[in-house]
This record gives sequence, structure tokens and C-alpha cells, in this order.
Amino acid sequence: MQALYQGYARQQLAQGASAKGLEQAFAATLEISPSTWSQIKSARPIGDKLARQIEQHAGQAAGWLDEEREEGPAADPAEDRFLALARNAWRQSNAKQKRELTRLLKAWPSPPP
Repeated sequence: MQALYQGYARQQLAQGASAKGLEQAFAATLEISPSTWSQIKSARPIGDKLARQIEQHAGQAAGWLDEEREEGPAADPAEDRFLALARNAWRQSNAKQKRELTRLLKAWPSPPP
């Protein structure tokens, strides 16, 4: 489920949507309440009827949610806010400023292996 939301969030943010309210908008897209979405995120089991509804509204084939897949770590709201800020800074920068942003990020210390 988190993969569905992450894809939705990436798409919306790329189109210039604000990070605030994305979860509520995602729930509305799936035609579920925000509280139901919150419960699903906290690993609440869902029934077949709700699973098929979510798959249909998310543009996935029936049974997609039943398949096992490895999901990467979920982005948290702080990460989403940072990415929105970084994207905004990049888009408002000229070529020289973009080079400087890139240089700063490349120079950022990596975590130890």
C-alpha cells in the first residue's frame, strides 16, 4: 500500500501540489475516509472488497495488493517537506545556483557503511 501512496505523492508533487493534504487527497482518490487510510497505514488488515476498490481506483489489476513485494522504507512527512523545499529551490535557481546546490549535496558526508 505504501508503494501506491508514494507513487501518488511523487506524481502530485511533480505537478506542483503542496505536500500538505496529500494523504487526504489520496484517500479521496481511493474513495475511502482519511481515518480508514490511517488505519491501513498502521497495518490494519483489509478485506477483499476494500482491496479490490483500492486497486480499481489506483489503476492496478485485481489481486495486485495480494502479491508479495519488497517495499523500500516509507518516506516520512519530514522527508516529503525537505524534498518539496529542495525542488522549489532548484526550480527557482539559475544555472550557477544549481551548480552550487549540486556541489553542496555531493560534498555532504555519507553515513558510514
